[in-house]
Amino acid sequence: MKRVDDFRLRFGKQELVPIMIGGMGVDISTAELALEVARLGGVGHISDAMLPTVTDRRYDTDFVKEKLQQYKYNLDNSDKSAVKFDLGQVAEATRLHVSHAMEAKRGEGMIFINCMEKLTMNAPRETLTVRLRSALDAGIDGITLSAGLHLGSFALMEDHPRFRDAKLGIIVSSLRALQLFLRKNAKLNRLPDFIVVEGPLAGGHLGFGMDWAQYDLRTIVNEIHQFMKTEQLDIPIIPAGGIFTGSDAASFLEEGAAAVQVATRFTVARECGLPKDVMQEYFKASEEDVIVNTISPTGYPMRMLKNTPAIGSGIRPGCESYGYLLDANGNCSYIDAYNREVAAHPDAKKISVMDKTCLCTHMRNFKCWTCGHYTYRLKDTTHKLPDGSYQVLSAEHIFHDYQFSTDNKIALPD
Repeated sequence: MKRVDDFRLRFGKQELVPIMIGGMGVDISTAELALEVARLGGVGHISDAMLPTVTDRRYDTDFVKEKLQQYKYNLDNSDKSAVKFDLGQVAEATRLHVSHAMEAKRGEGMIFINCMEKLTMNAPRETLTVRLRSALDAGIDGITLSAGLHLGSFALMEDHPRFRDAKLGIIVSSLRALQLFLRKNAKLNRLPDFIVVEGPLAGGHLGFGMDWAQYDLRTIVNEIHQFMKTEQLDIPIIPAGGIFTGSDAASFLEEGAAAVQVATRFTVARECGLPKDVMQEYFKASEEDVIVNTISPTGYPMRMLKNTPAIGSGIRPGCESYGYLLDANGNCSYIDAYNREVAAHPDAKKISVMDKTCLCTHMRNFKCWTCGHYTYRLKDTTHKLPDGSYQVLSAEHIFHDYQFSTDNKIALPD
């Protein structure tokens, strides 16, 4: 059987190791992780999720504090329609995060940014436009459009000088979603440079309903391969979701995939943004600890550890500080769920909201432990230490294991 290293991802004349690391937010796919993957010759991702929050933490900006000061008069108001982002600050946060990564990049690989359409930010079109164009301004190698159909996203960038220069791709979970995207953007005479096909075993938000278990990544990938052949389209196809070993990856490459996107195993890399104590929760997880629920206000099912602190948490909505999931009318389903529980328990000092969660606050504080289906296998990729904890790995070790392993083997660290 061939190894991943026997294949190359080609963008024009550029050849890369066909390993792409998924863009996990909030700041879980850190710049440090993306830089290491690029150094090793692959494609690393940073995430653009809640970047004003990320730059406050990393570059000493005060975007969250300033937004809260501006809107703190609205804290007790259920109507959040007045709570808007400063587009200049959104642009500056994006430029800061992207430029720091690009200036530090070494090696032959590339760094992309993952951009979620479902971050509607109380002004979906305006904020998405700023996020996309600011990333291009700052020199990002490519943009991966995720968490939404993105039918209008190319049009938001079409007059940017780098629109045909940067690598622009889309994540889909079905052939129909891809067909809609291609049809909508046909008039722009600009095809995507790559297509990530994300299956039902992926981490975090899923592009499926709660019937996700009825779907299979390889089947979806083969449907898209056949469609591309019929339409005579030559666009790199990159399967994602549940690709846990180098042999898993090589099997897709042998069937015509251009690369694979992987993420779960990198959640326990030193360069990953998860706190070390949370990494141990991932290592300790059993198969039964990995669940899919509907607590995300986005409407998408979400995979996470069942002991994640976000489940059942009844914290007050943090929209004046964050508010990334407010729709165009300033609504969020967590606000409705929270208000319902407050009304039902008027004398309670602490309430519990089981059906939704304040995703912004919990993701910012690493209290929503989203994960891939095979998280329970992470303990098999490392050593258990005398104190009962598990050895954290280097991104280089994980990357090379994907690149060079055979026979479904996983190399343990030294």
